[in-house]
Parts: sequence; C-alpha cells; structure tokens
Amino acid sequence: MIKCIATDMDGTLLTVTQQITPENREAILKAKEKGVEVVVATGRSYQEAKFVLEEAGLKLPMICVNGAEARSEEGEIVSSSPLNKDQARQAALRLVENGVYFEVYTNKGTFTEDEDKAISIIVDIFSTANPEVPIEKIAQAAEERLHKGLVRTIEHYDKLFEDGQSEIYKLLAFSLDDEKLAAANAALREINGLAISSSGSENIEVTSLDAQKGIALEKFLSSRGISMEETMALGDNFNDASMLERVGKPVAMGNAVDQIKELCGEVTLTNEESGVGVAIMKVLED
Repeated sequence: MIKCIATDMDGTLLTVTQQITPENREAILKAKEKGVEVVVATGRSYQEAKFVLEEAGLKLPMICVNGAEARSEEGEIVSSSPLNKDQARQAALRLVENGVYFEVYTNKGTFTEDEDKAISIIVDIFSTANPEVPIEKIAQAAEERLHKGLVRTIEHYDKLFEDGQSEIYKLLAFSLDDEKLAAANAALREINGLAISSSGSENIEVTSLDAQKGIALEKFLSSRGISMEETMALGDNFNDASMLERVGKPVAMGNAVDQIKELCGEVTLTNEESGVGVAIMKVLED
C-alpha cells in the first residue's frame, strides 16, 4: 500500500508556464484526504516552490534544492546539507572559466549577478524546448522570478561565500552551448565531494553529495514511520534518479528523458497532460 507520494516540480507537477493543473491539484487533495502523505521534491528553492504551491492553494512539506533543505508543511527547516564554502568557490570558478551563467541558492534565497541574463537565458531555454508556448507567457514567468523577489540581484557572489550566516545550497548553471556545458561539467567533476546532476539538457546542478533527493526523502519518511517501499515517486530528469531508484513505485513522466523511463518502467502522461494527477488517481484506486 502506498503511504507517501513524492513529486518533482518542473517538468513533472508543473506545466511549462509554471502552473499546477486543476487535475493535479484535485488528485493531491484526494490523496491527502485518504491519509497519504504528499511531499514535493524539487530543485527549486523553498521560496520559489512555496510561491507556486500557494498559487494553487496547496500546503505541502517540501524537499528543496535537490535535497539540500527539507521543510515541514509549516515551512520550518527540518534538515539541511549545504556545500562546503571552499567547494562552492571552486565550483563557481570553474563555471566562470568556462563562460557558463549560474545562480547561487542559499538559506537566504536565490541570487544572480546579472538580472538581464537571469531573464533572457530562461526565456531562451524554455522557448527552445517548448516552441508551441507563446514566448510572452514564458517571458512573464521568467520575469516573475525577479519581480516577486524569488531571485535577488547581488553585486558579486563572493559576498555570499564570505558571509558566515549564509549556507550555500546549490549552484545552478545554464547554457544553450553544449560544448561550454560539457567542458564545465568535466571541470566540476574534478572537485571532490560534489553531486553533479541536471534537470534538463541545458543545465548543471551542483550540490553537496548529501544533498540528493533520494537521501533527503529517505530521512523525511523515516521521521514519519514510512518506508521507501511504501512510497511512489514521480520525476522526469536526472536529478530525480536518486529518489526514483530507491522507492517502491517509481513513475516516469511521459516527457521524461529515456534513461528515467527505463529506470522506472512505469510511465504516466506528460506534465502538460496532468500526468501526476493521473498517476495519483490510479494508485489511489489500486
């Protein structure tokens, strides 16, 4: 019997315009009514994830920043696994050397050194991957990240690395240049103690080895007396692999990369077709 459902957000629970469909929302509420724990496991910061959930009228516990932080339903931090500051500096240097734009996720929020780049690169990536979606909608979603304070501008990332009160959770790098991204990926892998993954072909996510969705989910479930075998997880990309390979019922999205589909075996509909809601209703009926 499934006692917990863990879902990724981007490419999974959310549409390309960053919305939770009514079908997904109703399925989550139905699962909660039946006593099933529902948790979000995302690469997003708490602030970005909370914003989207609140818009849909949902309140859920969250595993954020690929597992670097876990929050209760009330938003209380229950665990964190930050990067070592020296590791973060080294990783940042590798990205700069390879000409790859990146943002820094911390316990104080998400930061960018270049506001214009923060908007333009997201628009370029999402519009390239989803040509059927009006670019105005994509641009609006990208601009919201900054205008609503979900991503803040800082003069230089060194201020974060030198701040004793800041915990560095993740470096998220973006590029549409495959060669630059591959070179940066190779350079990052020379640094010991890092977990290197991605949530899309155009990005690299850098976290601590302990900051992985599967590890964080297992800790979260243990505190609630639920086993991984009693859990269903849904995802679409490589940063979901650590939880999908650990749970009793892994489910890939219809839009997932082929390796994730192979890992899971079971595939639901795409994120644009409310695949999460479909999978939840199916498991509730079993």
